[in-house]
Amino acid sequence: MHESRQGRGDVSASADSRQPDGAGDTVPGAAATESVSFGRRVLDVLGAYLALTKPRVIELLLVAAIPALLQADRGNVHLSLTLLTLVGGWMGAAGANTYNMVVDYDIDQVMKRTEKRPLARHAVTRRAAFIFATTLTICSMLWLGLLAKSWLAAGFILATVLFYVLVYTMILKRRTWQNVVWGGAAGCMPVLVSWAVIADHLPEGQDANWWQAIVLFLIIFFWTPPHTWALSMRYKEDYKAAGVPMLPVVKTPIEVTRQILIYTWVTVLVTFLLIPAAGWIYAVGAVGFGAWFLIMAHRLHAGVKRGVEVKPLALFILSNNYLAAVFVALSVDAVLGLQTISGYLS
Repeated sequence: MHESRQGRGDVSASADSRQPDGAGDTVPGAAATESVSFGRRVLDVLGAYLALTKPRVIELLLVAAIPALLQADRGNVHLSLTLLTLVGGWMGAAGANTYNMVVDYDIDQVMKRTEKRPLARHAVTRRAAFIFATTLTICSMLWLGLLAKSWLAAGFILATVLFYVLVYTMILKRRTWQNVVWGGAAGCMPVLVSWAVIADHLPEGQDANWWQAIVLFLIIFFWTPPHTWALSMRYKEDYKAAGVPMLPVVKTPIEVTRQILIYTWVTVLVTFLLIPAAGWIYAVGAVGFGAWFLIMAHRLHAGVKRGVEVKPLALFILSNNYLAAVFVALSVDAVLGLQTISGYLS
């Protein structure tokens, strides 16, 4: 009896060994688990590469690009050129932001605000990120030059990437509190890229009005310092630990808010320069939203002067909303092709 049972056990074991892979109760579950695990790893890697591009920063850059695309030829919407420019601009900005993370690899590991970035947590290697950034930059230039047919725009993209990485990230950021003042010029370039694309497709003899593009550039240029300093007030200790001399690290809070106030005033006043070339919707938006921005900046400065607790992050969030609101007003105004203020006065 013992031998018989043993024999049957051997036969059963032999039969089990002949079952194809995937048979049985436990193997399918293991395969499914491996499949889910593999899928999750793929999604994690894709998410890490997407995070390298700083999507939220790019959103703001695209918001700046759209009004330029519309204002450059008021009353006409060049849909295909708009889409081509936004895609090309996205790739260029994504490349620049990825290069930024490659260079800032060391300080991103120190700062709590950035310690979860892909390179800081070793989700992507620096070499892979560098290749990714280079690929995006090259594709952006070819996209704008060959598809959008504007090599001037492609040149602006290259200038943006080089300035952002070589001048701002590698030189200014770690050496002077004026890093965001001058380095912010890179964030202004989307308006020039957009303007160049439309200008290259205007009918012969039509004025491209580049002075308007310069005004849009200056709006973002002067808006960047108060926007960034409000955020760095919140993360002052992070920047100090990383050795980055942001204004709140090297100056007193009252001096920081004074500088914020000055640049906020300049920003609002520069938006007024575009009023003659736009209609009443933009004029009302520039004045109304500008007053809102100024009131909040004054409140922050007054709170610091009184020595009470302030919330600089509120001004940072407001600054985003302000720029978006002003540019939406300009976009709507341009799409409708409203009579310009200068046209009313002439």
